[in-house]
Amino acid sequence: MTEPHEPALDQIRALPSWLLNRASARGRRLLTEAFAREGLRMPHHAVLAAVADSGPVAQAALGRMTGFDPKDMVGILNDLQRAGFVTRTPDPGDRRKNAIALTAEGRSCLHRLARLGDEANEALLGALTPAERQQFTALLARVAEEREQGPVA
Repeated sequence: MTEPHEPALDQIRALPSWLLNRASARGRRLLTEAFAREGLRMPHHAVLAAVADSGPVAQAALGRMTGFDPKDMVGILNDLQRAGFVTRTPDPGDRRKNAIALTAEGRSCLHRLARLGDEANEALLGALTPAERQQFTALLARVAEEREQGPVA
């Protein structure tokens, strides 16, 4: 029940879920603006990183790793291939599949995006000390961790 002296909107604005949503929106905006300087979006960065981590990888496996819908993955890969950042070649193990690999320019782009991402996160967490940033990130990781919860009593 809302206390008479506390306005309802103030109560909402104090909720952790509200604050996380606002911080998330600010973080997305900062990253979107940073990656736009390279003509790319956050999904491009995620796919480049996944390809860098996995070497030549099947397109379907790449979709599972990143969580992107197959139709969206096709568009993202089209953009990255057109820019010269990835190659698509028939998978030697199964010619019906494409193997996606990072090019030298793709690796260079990934490094630039990582630097831009670091700058955006620096702006996002600029009000915190280094120790607070470390603690905040650790706490967010715990909150974001999905756990099976029992029934609420």
